[in-house]
Amino acid sequence: MDRTFQVDLRGVVDLLSHHLYGSPRVYVRELLQNAADAITARRATDPAAPAAVRIEPPELTGDGTLRVHDTGIGLTEAQVHELLATIGRSSKRDELGFARHEFLGQFGIGLLSCFLVADEIQVRTRHADHPTVLWTGYADGRYRVELADAGAQRPEPGTTVTLTPRRGADQWLTGPTVTELAGLFGSLLPIRVHVGEVETTTGPPPWSAAVGSSTAERRERLIAYAREVLGFTPFDVVPLSVPEAGLTGVAFVLPAPVNPAARAGHRVYLKRMLLTEGAEGLLPDWAFFARCVVDASELRPTASREALYEDSLLESTREALGDQLRGWLVRLADSNPLRLAEFLRVHHLGVKALALHDDEMLRLVERWWPMETNLGQTTLAEFRDRHGLIRYAASIDEFRQLAAVAAAQDLAVVNAGYTYDSEIIERLPAVDRSVLIERLEPSDLTTRFDALDPGTALALRPFVATAQRALDRLGCEVAVRSYAPASLPALYLVSRSAIFHEQLQSTRERADETWAGVLDAIAASGPPERPQLVLNHRNPLVRRITALTDPELVGLAVEALYGQALLLGYHPIRPADAALLNSSFLGLLGRAVPGQE
Repeated sequence: MDRTFQVDLRGVVDLLSHHLYGSPRVYVRELLQNAADAITARRATDPAAPAAVRIEPPELTGDGTLRVHDTGIGLTEAQVHELLATIGRSSKRDELGFARHEFLGQFGIGLLSCFLVADEIQVRTRHADHPTVLWTGYADGRYRVELADAGAQRPEPGTTVTLTPRRGADQWLTGPTVTELAGLFGSLLPIRVHVGEVETTTGPPPWSAAVGSSTAERRERLIAYAREVLGFTPFDVVPLSVPEAGLTGVAFVLPAPVNPAARAGHRVYLKRMLLTEGAEGLLPDWAFFARCVVDASELRPTASREALYEDSLLESTREALGDQLRGWLVRLADSNPLRLAEFLRVHHLGVKALALHDDEMLRLVERWWPMETNLGQTTLAEFRDRHGLIRYAASIDEFRQLAAVAAAQDLAVVNAGYTYDSEIIERLPAVDRSVLIERLEPSDLTTRFDALDPGTALALRPFVATAQRALDRLGCEVAVRSYAPASLPALYLVSRSAIFHEQLQSTRERADETWAGVLDAIAASGPPERPQLVLNHRNPLVRRITALTDPELVGLAVEALYGQALLLGYHPIRPADAALLNSSFLGLLGRAVPGQE
């Protein structure tokens, strides 16, 4: 047998009024929304009807209550019973029951927000050719409907809402607070709103074509708006328009860098009523360099009207706005490259993030964004024109370790260790097949080093054997080559496969028995390459060391060169390396000053 839900009305009122909304201040927005919708409904049949809202704070009413008067369509007694006594029922419906887009409200629960600040709500309303009806609701869930007395009749259609403040909420109904909130939420409404004698509406949005003046004057007005409302002077102003969503507005490009991970908040109006000052998800994630102020007629709010509802329309709007910001960047590159360079210095992360999946932005980054190389800063396009091949180091440490030596061997290298740089370089061949890229390997350097003549190599064999014995316990190979610069005595080279096996071994030591077996199987797939300490035979210190005949002294000197190479190459110093560096210097000091501890 079907049954009807039993609803605790007091609990529902408490739930909606205290947990649906984020702050008591929204009650002003909901009252303005209801008034604006009522005026819209009346003017649909009577375009000449007045469009005004008048708010009387307690300072004017004299009895501690707040009153809101509108010139809207009003309600009949039947409508009062149907709508004000039924939570979730909205009057803004078409003949099929769907929400009508002409109205701001869609949920029929806005009046309940008043219980955030009031214990009692009184609605005095009159529909044309109907008597005035009085509805009184209480925070405990009770309500009463009655025809107004003769002395309480409204002379014209419209509605008056009277709020009796609850204990501790009086400050929310004061004149200054209500004036501030009415200006915040309703300043752009197409009706006149007064709090006492103060008008809080300012007219059309500042980006609207309806606000005359030239394009340059409109831009200056928007920059002034950003300073006043958002608190910064924008780098640029980008007009926005998405007809599908009934959206118009502007994107203000931020003048300073921001954290890409921070969620950008945008100022969103729905039918010129402020929805939120911190809407998320309006722009793609990569566009964190812009803050938007927009007005839309077709985007849907959440039930609390404090955020945008995520649906297919919002998704397509987000894509359209991203396209418009991308178009602004392309136009800037074509018309004002110096201005684009200035923008990239501030917001390159956002553009590079977009370049990861947008071909046009990838070409823009390749052409305009200067990257660090071992031959100075240059763009990827210039680097490619000069060297044919884009050879890059994938990490900052790798670049620091090899850049100077690579430059001495006439190898040009890009530092791709900064955010997104490696991914951008690796994506270039997918867009342009003529682009050749290569990640720098230490072996690339050794092939450029000069081999020793056979006689010298033969004479150095005993030294190399002694040096190798000194470094065997560190798993490092010793080689002697001749290379520039001559001031560099030794170079420590470690391949990516060697780094991988070292990390594998470190993880193996911390893993449990099950994972240790798996890691052992991976390690057994191939012998690891050993790091190399390449001594520079052009260096006077190295030649002096290779001439030593004392095996112990040779070992100490090579150990010291090993530690120096790690430090000069910005390599991480393991505990074993630090211990070796200390022992080698102590040993050398001991040989230099016998008998001293």
